[in-house]
Amino acid sequence: QVQLVESGGGLVQAGGSLRLSCAASGHTFSNYAMGWFRQAPGKEREFVAAITWNSASRYYADSVKGRFTISRANAISTVYLQMSSLMPEDTAVYYCAADRGGRRPLGLSSADFGSWGQGTQVTVSS
Repeated sequence: QVQLVESGGGLVQAGGSLRLSCAASGHTFSNYAMGWFRQAPGKEREFVAAITWNSASRYYADSVKGRFTISRANAISTVYLQMSSLMPEDTAVYYCAADRGGRRPLGLSSADFGSWGQGTQVTVSS
């Protein structure tokens, strides 16, 4: 499994921005598609964004499209989630995830991702 450590969460006012980072180690980062998921209290974990191993394709949940941007830097084994125009409903624990490797076709469900970080809390106040 890939080891993943998220950072960058915090408290922000509605309309503000945050950038989450996820540092990977343990395997060749460029072999993996990466994703971000989130889980709000009392809700199931949901897909937020994903990016292929070579950044050729990016996918977003409808709820964040146009506000969030996923990117990656393979040279430093890091994936980012730039979040703008944040809303209180974006409040959740955000998880970074790596898929099962081998530069396979990207899936967007939790089951398609084999490695997870510990999560970072994002709280948006109204």
